[in-house]
Amino acid sequence: MEKGTCELCRREPIELTVHHLIPKEEGGRFSETANLCAPCHKQIHFLYTNNELASLYNTIEKLRDTPELKKFLKWLRKQPASALPRMKKSNRLKRRR
Repeated sequence: MEKGTCELCRREPIELTVHHLIPKEEGGRFSETANLCAPCHKQIHFLYTNNELASLYNTIEKLRDTPELKKFLKWLRKQPASALPRMKKSNRLKRRR
């Protein structure tokens, strides 16, 4: 994993993962990607379905403007880059299964 700045929370230096802005399952295999830290990447997938990510939240700006992520990002920015917080799947997504 490479280290750099997370495009969502802007913490640095932090290990980055590659997030497909349009999920591969929704046809985004060769579409734009973003470099995100693991907590941001997990939180996105815990909050939104792949369909929602593809149709509603397919840019960093759109993700950053969602009320759920705004609250999370405000909290996460206060955490040290070495912190790996525990994540929980949203209740809305838990019910779908």
